[in-house]
Amino acid sequence: MQPQESLPTSVVPDAPHEDGSHGQSLPFPCRRPVRMTLSILLGVFAVSMLAWGFLPGLLDPTFERHIQDKDVIVGMTREQAMQAWGSPYQMNITYTDRGVRREEWVYEDWIDAGSVKHRYLYFEEGVLVGGWK
Repeated sequence: MQPQESLPTSVVPDAPHEDGSHGQSLPFPCRRPVRMTLSILLGVFAVSMLAWGFLPGLLDPTFERHIQDKDVIVGMTREQAMQAWGSPYQMNITYTDRGVRREEWVYEDWIDAGSVKHRYLYFEEGVLVGGWK
């Protein structure tokens, strides 16, 4: 009986690859230029999403254009929101444990005799903090 030759358990290359790495080539998403590009794009996307929330307020600091367009935006006062959308159908007022006044304004838009659409605005201490249509 002849002894079996041992098979190599790892492959060590003699020379580096053209991208400067040793060993087997890396999958495409793991390569450094691809990782850097993806990281930069993700960072730009995150910054643009943050800026998107602040940009309308910076372009119209007194909210006059939004009021004329019958649109509301975070940061408006109760009076500005009322100028834009009018009086709400219902107002629900609550207080937090720390004494912060919260208001929920409910608007009803009748589509026809049997269906209604609701819009909501949320205020804290007289400043609009959110809402949806």
